[in-house]
Amino acid sequence: MRADRIRALKPKELSKQLEDAHQELFNLRFRHTTRQLANYSEIRKARRKIARIKTIVRERELAGE
Repeated sequence: MRADRIRALKPKELSKQLEDAHQELFNLRFRHTTRQLANYSEIRKARRKIARIKTIVRERELAGE
């Protein structure tokens, strides 16, 4: 998900996306540990998605929303 699309989300939707991204990362790590994950780059993509969402949440906190 691109940053401009994330910025368009409302705060509740943003927190839901963050929760879903954390759950996705957990599942990817679990699949990696059990050697069921074929594409390891998915872990990196999930971590970056979480970072993008957290960055936008922090931007909003600093802006006073």
